[in-house]
Amino acid sequence: MYSLSDFPPQYLNAGLLLLALTFLILLIATRRTLNQAHKNIAEKNDALLAQQQAYNETQERVGMLVEKSRQYEQVLIEKHQLSETSGVLQKEYSKLQAQYEAQKARLDALMQNHEEKLALMHSSEQRLQTQFENLANKIFDEKSATYQTQSKHNIEAVLAPFKSQLDGFKQQISEQHIREGQERASLKTEILSLKALNQRITEEASALTNALKGDNKKQGNWGEVILERILKESGLREGHEFETQVSAQSEQGRRLQPDVVVHLPNDKDVIIDSKVSLAAYEQYFNCDDDASRKQYLSAHVASIKGHIKGLGAKEYQSLKGLRTLDYVLLFIPIEPAFLLAIEEEPDLVSLALNHNIMLVSPTNLLVALRTINNIWQYEYQNQNAQLIAEQAGKLYDKFVGFVSDIEKIGKALDTAHGSYDAAMNKLSSGRGNLVRQVEKFREMGVQPNKRLDSTLSRLSDEE
Repeated sequence: MYSLSDFPPQYLNAGLLLLALTFLILLIATRRTLNQAHKNIAEKNDALLAQQQAYNETQERVGMLVEKSRQYEQVLIEKHQLSETSGVLQKEYSKLQAQYEAQKARLDALMQNHEEKLALMHSSEQRLQTQFENLANKIFDEKSATYQTQSKHNIEAVLAPFKSQLDGFKQQISEQHIREGQERASLKTEILSLKALNQRITEEASALTNALKGDNKKQGNWGEVILERILKESGLREGHEFETQVSAQSEQGRRLQPDVVVHLPNDKDVIIDSKVSLAAYEQYFNCDDDASRKQYLSAHVASIKGHIKGLGAKEYQSLKGLRTLDYVLLFIPIEPAFLLAIEEEPDLVSLALNHNIMLVSPTNLLVALRTINNIWQYEYQNQNAQLIAEQAGKLYDKFVGFVSDIEKIGKALDTAHGSYDAAMNKLSSGRGNLVRQVEKFREMGVQPNKRLDSTLSRLSDEE
């Protein structure tokens, strides 16, 4: 075995130096590797921090997007609700507009029809008068003076009833024309007064609400009073176009008493109910606390919903003796109460329609009743026009009979005139005529007390 002492010192020093250099080289290489590793770790830490920051920013953006999405969904819900409300209002407006256009078209058609009938009647009257004058002049000119006087008296006696009926017919046409003009003039005034009338009713309704103080019985009676006033303003007549407190029996045997039954032409009826409770609305109106107002508003909507369901359960459409439409009008006597309930619960209209009920306020009820009144006026005008047409037909038939009688009189006069000429020929014409033979008796000495007309004697002598 060799020991360190066996090596020369210079070799030993060189080995140690070589070992130190090797260690130094390894140390430098290791440090460089460590520095590079630290650098890589720092870079990765920086990248990781950047990714963490980007992740945090992404999370914030996601949160903001979620919040905006929630807000957008809320906006969509509100937009949908507004769209439904707008659709209902647009449908109501379109319905009223269609009713107005239909009534206006019908009025224009009726006016044109009446004017055409009036022009036709005037033309027929003038033509008949001209024909009658020509016929009378022809008859009177052809007849002798002896028959003229008698014929004139006879014709006047025949024409007297005809003239009386013709004058009455002209008067009816004139009155009908004047009445239609007055109705057209008053229609504009009625429309202009409609807004002021509704405002007055609404103000009175709001003032009376404070006096009722939640008494359902008083509110029901008061609603009937407001309904009665609107019926009066509409022009409809009780006992004719509408009836109140009609007692009728349902198919199940229940005895029911609708507030008002409005009659329509063609034997149709519309039922109006006015017993809705507005106690919650009165409390909402007089309350200053927002939380309490919200509760009273919910109670107001719930009260109307309950009345809709209760009224629908009565099935007024099945009452015996009434031919009602498929729906009942539920009258809410205060306009703001009606609008507030619709604004709070737009589905009220759909709920009512599902129960065959239509919600009405003083404004649209008055418009509907005025429209019904106009329809009745047109119906009465049509009935009068039919009566006038029937009377005109009878008058025409009588005139045809009169003309036939005049023709018979003319033929009878012609026959009488021919018989007269034949008799005169036998009396004074030809050989052996009667005048000549009778005159021979006088020539033979007969003394008569009277003498024949000299004209006849001269004619018989000429023959």
